[in-house]
Amino acid sequence: MEIINPAAEKYVQLHSSATNVLLQEIHDYTHQYHPEPHMLSGPVQGKFLSMVSRMIKPKRILEIGTLTGYSSLCLAEGLDPMGVLHTIELRSEDASIAQQFFDKSPFKQQIHLHVGNAHEIIPQLKEKWDLIFVDAEKTGYINYYDTLINMIQPGIFMLFDNVLFHGEVLQAPIKGKSAMAIQRFNEHIQKEERVDKVMLSVRDGIMIIQKLF
Repeated sequence: MEIINPAAEKYVQLHSSATNVLLQEIHDYTHQYHPEPHMLSGPVQGKFLSMVSRMIKPKRILEIGTLTGYSSLCLAEGLDPMGVLHTIELRSEDASIAQQFFDKSPFKQQIHLHVGNAHEIIPQLKEKWDLIFVDAEKTGYINYYDTLINMIQPGIFMLFDNVLFHGEVLQAPIKGKSAMAIQRFNEHIQKEERVDKVMLSVRDGIMIIQKLF
């Protein structure tokens, strides 16, 4: 299902700032060689992530789901000069590709790439997060949220990607394990009183969540 009119998407991209050379290289490489290029954050979403990060100026960013490193480098653009971004990727092959791109970036010393199961790695990272971006397996979203909401301070923002899941959550009945998991997550957040939240129809849908108390 086309969530947004393709002409509107093209217009939006045309009237947004262009991506830099390295991000374009990641985009082109992923679309040429990766078996699932649709998982990559596009240029508009990437610019959105960059803008959010630059507004917050975080010292510690957590990203769950690295893929080939596009979103990581967008988020890193807002890092405090002494800040660090921790990004977790389950698949070692994707992590290896991402690390090669990180090594070309001005943020290579600020990005810490972890390979493995994020549910196991997160508790080992003794950090106070200022910004969190989740774009990993959809069946784990509720678990990620329930874990992270108890780790962060009031005022901190979390962003969850793919909350429209290719438009499948708009269909009835909802089919597919991931789409049903996203629907459960969206309902979980809707009922949550500890946070303020807004769902945006950027790309495949982004949920912005701020902890209130």
